[in-house]
Amino acid sequence: MSTETPAVDEEPVDRTLDRGFFGQPRPLATVFGVEMWERFSFYGMQGILLIYLYYSASRGGLGVPQATAAAIVGAYGGGVYLSTILGAWVADRLLGPERVLFISAVVIMFGHISLALLPGFAGVIVGLILIAIGSGGLKANATSVVGTLYRADDPRRDAGFSLFYLGINLGAFFGPILTGLLQTTLGFHWGFGLAAVGMAAGLVQYAIGRKNLPKIAHRVANPLPRNRLPLVIGIAIAAVLVTLVCVFTGLVTAKNLALIVIGLIIVAAVAYFAVILSSHRIDATERSRVFAFIPLFIASVAFWSLYQQQFTVLTIYSDKKLDRNLFGWEMPVSWVQSINPIFIIILSGVFAAIWTKLGDRQPSTPVKFGLGTAIMGVAFLLFLPFAGGGPNSTPLLAIAGIILVFTIAELLLSPVGLSVATKLAPSAFTTQMVALFFLSVALGTALSGQLATLYDTKNEVPYFGILGAIAIAVGVLLLVIAKPVLRLMKGVR
Repeated sequence: MSTETPAVDEEPVDRTLDRGFFGQPRPLATVFGVEMWERFSFYGMQGILLIYLYYSASRGGLGVPQATAAAIVGAYGGGVYLSTILGAWVADRLLGPERVLFISAVVIMFGHISLALLPGFAGVIVGLILIAIGSGGLKANATSVVGTLYRADDPRRDAGFSLFYLGINLGAFFGPILTGLLQTTLGFHWGFGLAAVGMAAGLVQYAIGRKNLPKIAHRVANPLPRNRLPLVIGIAIAAVLVTLVCVFTGLVTAKNLALIVIGLIIVAAVAYFAVILSSHRIDATERSRVFAFIPLFIASVAFWSLYQQQFTVLTIYSDKKLDRNLFGWEMPVSWVQSINPIFIIILSGVFAAIWTKLGDRQPSTPVKFGLGTAIMGVAFLLFLPFAGGGPNSTPLLAIAGIILVFTIAELLLSPVGLSVATKLAPSAFTTQMVALFFLSVALGTALSGQLATLYDTKNEVPYFGILGAIAIAVGVLLLVIAKPVLRLMKGVR
């Protein structure tokens, strides 16, 4: 059963005949491109953000305590994915996914410009808020637009999402490499400026190609009645005012920001599931599929709470313990962030080919999620042989091997998660179901920042050992209940 309801004036199109982009529909190239450049700017900036916060002023940084800096990065990352709710709601109720995607790209570009040009904490606050809001709108809606290019039963669907994921990681590879070079040679603000240029490039190519996207990408799935618009505007203004009051009165600080974001995400996720499950706009089959999404959501949280520590704990680890010497030259800290995209670029095509070759015989989504979460836990246990070492004690090859395990886990869960969110989505909540998947990423990302405050380079065994064991346990549990979850998915695999 299709998860998309065609607009009344849309001519039926057999998209299975369009194989103009590596065997996929040609419009995939447009969304592939804007997401690639957005990831270039996002990961390029994030590759140097943490060290910008905790480096001393003499090194071009802001001198924030390391634990606080890690919590800020985690809270910001969680805020990015939390804002997918806003982007998804605006798409489903007001503007449609395609228009929200375009507007979000503009907002992101101005966020990076703010980081590059505004000095000190002013640039951090304005820049990160704009990037978080824009990225949330772009992420949920780019994925939703990709979903509109396929019928629900199209066997190319998972392969198409894997190819889309390749675009993400092309940007994620080059971003930290180039911003890191500028940061180490010219300064942090030059690196942030390059991120702005990258987002501008993505915006230009998308503006050129957006006219070729299908009409369904513009559809407003559940239009908001005009008489409710003033209420929505009032709520938005009130939310901004409450946030400002909390900040200026000291209720929200850099130290407690991650915990506040975690709480907001949990409330939002519970509310979203409740709203969708209680809606009269979904039928019994759609409701069963939403219930099936709950254990996948929990496993996803566990996975991302470890995986996203690439931007917190792994950055600190790379700065203080990793031997970054390459033939007498010390590579920038941010370059470690480009190792994962290399493996993704190499392996995403392999995974796409495997899923395509296996077809209906491939492992079900619950099995993929369970394996991905458990393997992520194994990756954390692989840090244990190097625990307790001093500066430059961990070989770069060892970290590359651990990140390879990160990557295998990621390819089992992340692109499959994007795909299953669109397949399990009720027709009235298409984009918002994708936002629910990103809420699991939001919660995991915010948790990664909060967990990073507990990381101690002098006492690493409990940290890596306990977190790794918990992730393995969650993954194994999902494998045990995979068949009942699959039955709830009502024909979706």
